Amino acid sequence: MKSEETPFEGGPMDGRSLPILLGPTGTPPKTYRIPVPDDAGGPPTVLVYRRVPRAHSKRLGLPKGWKYEYDPQGKRGSGLRWPWSKPDSAPDATPGGKPDDTHG
Repeated sequence: MKSEETPFEGGPMDGRSLPILLGPTGTPPKTYRIPVPDDAGGPPTVLVYRRVPRAHSKRLGLPKGWKYEYDPQGKRGSGLRWPWSKPDSAPDATPGGKPDDTHG
């Protein structure tokens, strides 16, 4: 298996780089989870890092290498996002109903 030195930014791993195994397409995984054992013997704390491009090429805008940025919330990736998938349930300022409805 091929690996690549990948830098980490933010969080406890800031400034370090680790050899990360590359997938079949030559890219590291989208998320990298690091379990940190608890001193008191409790469940380990898991640090979550997300893959982002390190830089982009000038002509085509393709990523030139990868790095990991700290994700303090550590949300799980929702997997594939298809165009016909329902959007994430987030509150917005638009009230429900049709745009032409008049209330009153």
